[in-house]
Amino acid sequence: MTVAQTPNTFREILDYSSRADPYPLFAELRRTPVAVQEDGSYVISTYREITALLHNPHLSSDIRNQTRPMPSAAWSEETPEFINIDPPEHDRLRRMAMRHFGPPHTPGLVDGMRPELTAIVSGLIDRCAGKAQIDVVDDFAYPFPVTVICHLLGVPREDEPRFHQWVEAQVDVIDYDPSLDPPERLQKGMQAILDLHQYLGGLLESRRSRPGDDLLSRLASDDGPDGRMTDEQIVSTANLLLVAGHETTVNLIANGVLTLLRHRDVLQRLRDEPGLIVRLVEELLRYEPAVHIVPWRTAYSDIPLANTTIPKGSQVLLVLASGSRDPDRFRDPDRFDPERQDNQHLGFGGGIHLCFGGPLARLEIQIALGEFFRRLEDPRLVADPPPYRRSPILRGPLHLRVEHG
Repeated sequence: MTVAQTPNTFREILDYSSRADPYPLFAELRRTPVAVQEDGSYVISTYREITALLHNPHLSSDIRNQTRPMPSAAWSEETPEFINIDPPEHDRLRRMAMRHFGPPHTPGLVDGMRPELTAIVSGLIDRCAGKAQIDVVDDFAYPFPVTVICHLLGVPREDEPRFHQWVEAQVDVIDYDPSLDPPERLQKGMQAILDLHQYLGGLLESRRSRPGDDLLSRLASDDGPDGRMTDEQIVSTANLLLVAGHETTVNLIANGVLTLLRHRDVLQRLRDEPGLIVRLVEELLRYEPAVHIVPWRTAYSDIPLANTTIPKGSQVLLVLASGSRDPDRFRDPDRFDPERQDNQHLGFGGGIHLCFGGPLARLEIQIALGEFFRRLEDPRLVADPPPYRRSPILRGPLHLRVEHG
């Protein structure tokens, strides 16, 4: 297994014209599991090599080590989100956040939200049922998770619409390329980051004086074994949860509706066997994940991998969606199969940065897809493929129009 330059393949994957179906290009990319690009970065595309790096302490996630940092992570290099730093500080901040988000300290939080999540979904479907045609993204997939994450953080309902523009602008600069993109795009994204952090900072101050039963209030008053987060760390954590907590879930719900409408046999099985939804969502996370690429990690030192060596200081990109379609790991990987066994996909990443909100996202998608197809009669795609979002990193439909009834 040798390193070869395959810049054209990866460049094609990044090109918007490939967004609707990048999977044939992933197959081509996997011919060179560790591929150096023209700019000296390394693209990793096979399951074994990706998982090895996800668990390798010599691969840094710290934006302060990057020669090409992500603009969306650059609000403050002094207080980056914990997904963008390394141990031991990463581990400490993640533990502090997890105390209020899941096991072992709040083990019943996610499952206890099931009735509330179902009620939100039912209300959205009630509004959809009166329309002959709906946009699954705008009418269903977006408002559901943003309502949930804003409730968790204690964001007033009347402020929720402001978040859509802020989050979209942040996501839009994740893959900003100064050689290709207008500077106005970066300026808009950076202003959105600043506006959102200022808003969250003000909300934190109000919660400190009038605490409630929300995550911001709990973080502001927590004095656990790891100490207390600074205000800047609380705001960064809230920003991470807001962006990651709804942007990826929007894409997964839309991808799930699209996938099931393309696989009518599986859809009928789901209607006959509602319990299939748990395995179906796991297969969706493998087959059509929301996060396709983990960009811009840095090698702390020389990293031997696949009969070659990634040099110290090199930038590394992990193509998770390619790894989850690797035929050396998954039998018949291009088939959507909810009965798939040993489905250790990369849909939520892996290693110390395994998706923080994975349990909540799983439940949201299970409820959303289960209720959507239980209640909407004979849904049909208006256009296939639908228009996609610009980003090759967080991939999903921009709109998904469906007729029903």
